[in-house]
Amino acid sequence: MMQEAKVHTGIKKYIMLTRPHTLTASFVPVFIGTASVMLFSDIRWGMFFLMLIATLLIQSATNMFNEYYDYKRGLDSHESVGIAGAIVRNGMSPKLVLSIALTFYGIAAVLGLIITFNSSFWILVVGAVSMAVGYLYTGGPVPISWTPFGEIFAGFFMGTVIIMITFYIHTGNLQTFPLLMSIPPAITIGLLNMANNIRDRKKDKVSGRKTYVILVGKPLAIATAAGLLLFAYLFLIYMAFFNSMGSVFLLIPLLSAPLALKTILLMKKGDTPVELIPAMASMGKLNTIMGLLLTIGLIIYGLTGI
Repeated sequence: MMQEAKVHTGIKKYIMLTRPHTLTASFVPVFIGTASVMLFSDIRWGMFFLMLIATLLIQSATNMFNEYYDYKRGLDSHESVGIAGAIVRNGMSPKLVLSIALTFYGIAAVLGLIITFNSSFWILVVGAVSMAVGYLYTGGPVPISWTPFGEIFAGFFMGTVIIMITFYIHTGNLQTFPLLMSIPPAITIGLLNMANNIRDRKKDKVSGRKTYVILVGKPLAIATAAGLLLFAYLFLIYMAFFNSMGSVFLLIPLLSAPLALKTILLMKKGDTPVELIPAMASMGKLNTIMGLLLTIGLIIYGLTGI
């Protein structure tokens, strides 16, 4: 039986527009980038909070752009599962949703200028490109989310780019170490996007999207997700034992491996959008827990130096 989509009212419907379960993709990279700083320099706490707020605003706005443009293209309905379709289901004004998203972008831009004045002009350039990608992900004539490259863009910009920006605004330089540390979170962020595409694959195919999941099919997409997660854990083992900057504390994220296995099994088990909601929720938890465990490992490494 089809599960009835939940209707939200009051302030909660605005909170749900931000898609809270996806916001870990913005704050976890900031945590990892900041924790990596401890091996090279002192943390600038003012910059940390500015970066954290800016990334949360950008991710929230990106989610709202997604809601707005999916509504404009007629992709959402009262039957849409999960948080998607909030404009239709909760009777919200599309213009208001777009206005809130643009306001969030405006505030993030101001915070970006403050960060730039206290670091480097290049932060403004990279930040502007990242914000443009956030908009073009669902906006523009050919949305990135309609192509096979959505997961790559999401993982690279929300994972690697945020971590490197965060590291730079504290230290004033770039190092290979934070770049390497960005690989596992970039993978889980990209897979959070893939889990969404697996859930929506049938609707997306009808709408004309050409996502990776649609091109290769669900079984190969799940195999890809499993392979990437395995690579992420093997990479951390390599970093712990075979890299000159490695530490045994980088093995702490391996504690999330059982959750990774559970997530893959949920992906295989579910078929309909409703049945795949647990898989999406599990992938969100995996991104959060693995990222926080990596942050803890980096903090201990930074404090002990071993």
